[in-house]
Amino acid sequence: MAAANALQISPFSSPPKPNTTSPLSLLPQCTSLRELKQIQAFTIKTHLQNDINVLTKLISFCTLNPSATLMDHAHQLFDQIPQPDIVVFNNMARGYSRSNAPLRAIVLFSDILCSGIIPDDYTFPSLLKACASSKALQEGKQLHCLATKLGLNHNIYVCPTLINMYTECNDVNAARRVFDKIVEPCVVCYNAIITGYARSSRPNEALSLFRELQAINLMPTDVTLLSVLSSCALLGALDLGRWIHEYVKIHGFDKYVKVNTALIDMHAKCGSLDDAVSVFENMSVRDTQAWSAMVMAYATHGHGSKAISLFEEMKRARVRPDEITFLGLLYACSHTGLVREGCEYFYSMSDKYGILPGIKHYGCMVDLLSRAGRLDEAYKFIDALPIKPTPILWRTLLSACSSHGNVELAKRVIGRIFELDDSHGGDYVILSNLCARAGRWEDVNYLRKLMKDKGVVKVPGCSSVEVNNVVHEFFSGEGVQSVSTDLHRALDNLVKELKLVGYVPDISLVFHADMEDEDKEITLRYHSEKLAIAFGLLNSPPGTKIRVVKNLRVCGDCHSAAKLISLIFDREIILRDIQRFHHFKDGKCSCGDYW
Repeated sequence: MAAANALQISPFSSPPKPNTTSPLSLLPQCTSLRELKQIQAFTIKTHLQNDINVLTKLISFCTLNPSATLMDHAHQLFDQIPQPDIVVFNNMARGYSRSNAPLRAIVLFSDILCSGIIPDDYTFPSLLKACASSKALQEGKQLHCLATKLGLNHNIYVCPTLINMYTECNDVNAARRVFDKIVEPCVVCYNAIITGYARSSRPNEALSLFRELQAINLMPTDVTLLSVLSSCALLGALDLGRWIHEYVKIHGFDKYVKVNTALIDMHAKCGSLDDAVSVFENMSVRDTQAWSAMVMAYATHGHGSKAISLFEEMKRARVRPDEITFLGLLYACSHTGLVREGCEYFYSMSDKYGILPGIKHYGCMVDLLSRAGRLDEAYKFIDALPIKPTPILWRTLLSACSSHGNVELAKRVIGRIFELDDSHGGDYVILSNLCARAGRWEDVNYLRKLMKDKGVVKVPGCSSVEVNNVVHEFFSGEGVQSVSTDLHRALDNLVKELKLVGYVPDISLVFHADMEDEDKEITLRYHSEKLAIAFGLLNSPPGTKIRVVKNLRVCGDCHSAAKLISLIFDREIILRDIQRFHHFKDGKCSCGDYW
């Protein structure tokens, strides 16, 4: 066939057969836009350039792995069609929804609607996906209305993408309303809403739906289990997580690398590092994400040297690290005071691996420098960033200023925070407490008045503990003004026992000039961590581990008390706060008091 010589496509694995009637048979072997254009050139020579089937296939190739260049070319081809049908538009919408310019799908959709083309059930999934990735809620709602008007709102392809669109646009309640109207939801619809709840930090609803899915004998998929395991991790619900781990093994889901990686993450975040290690070591195939999850697990549990050793092993296995790997390494260095090593890893990200640091990497660097007392260096680091600093970066430094007692720098830092966000109660409290420790009560009164005037409130401390597959939550201050209960009496007695072995409540952490010492001590006693630990002691067999999850950083007095409780009662207490894990055993903490 003369076409083979005309095309001169040497990279193709085999030449077209002599009886081939169309150059489009070469499309599956095409690997670049240049090769596609050679095939397109042949269609022009053979007068097929206006054939809608030919153009549709060329467009389809461009949208399979859409880059900006490929989508621009696909759009040029689309514009050549005098009367495009819905099939060719669906190809374009699919490509744009997976590209870096998803909203162009919506613009193109507006154009084709004006020409009288009626969308079908394959149209909406791509358009809704484009809205989801662009956080375009209003456009998504308009598409929802149109789908309803066309009678497609209950379609098996449209419903899951509608649910996903709402959850990605931070309206999970609207997503639930869509789900509740489905007469017989399929597992894909369940996956969409369960994933939405998990990503919206509403793990209880996600787990409730998982139980509902099981009750109606609908078999979950690997996608379901990823979200369910993520929900267990958010709750710190290890017993439930272990049950799901058994479910994974029984039903063969452990063949999926991503499910095993989620198991590592779940066990690590629920405080069982040994289980996480066991999953990792039993994996026959480990990808970058699995290695990274294990590096992160060691780091957050305070095993910095093991995290670094695993990274070296990862390099020997010729597995390329990603941004999560380096996040774990930076956590490891930050929590163990390895400043030089942390700086080396940070700069090797871009210099050696071509990975651009993200906001979390910058945050780790600020934390690394701040913990080591290099506060001015941390300030300059934030100030010189190539991106606009977020309040979280400045808050990391503010917390360090408090730990190191640097009032003047803390004032400068809070000024930078307030330029971005002055509604976070914790910022006022940190600086107020720092000023109180320095005896600067005028500043304390000013900050408290400012909080009141702006209507800012402090987020209350909340700790949870899992007992007999039930997660129990406690808030700081419970019991101070309420009727005494068995738990409060047990905590009162516990504090008495602690005092016999040398515990002295650190009332310097309670900053109220007009409060008596006894009242300060009571305030400390009913911190959420102590309530959760006391509940665990009362309601679990002797010798079992107590696992507590806290929404804020653990307080210094609770940290000291937990060390003594672990010694007196011969219990291991694993406390996960907003920054890391603390393993209390035999009167010591895994953090080595470097926290």
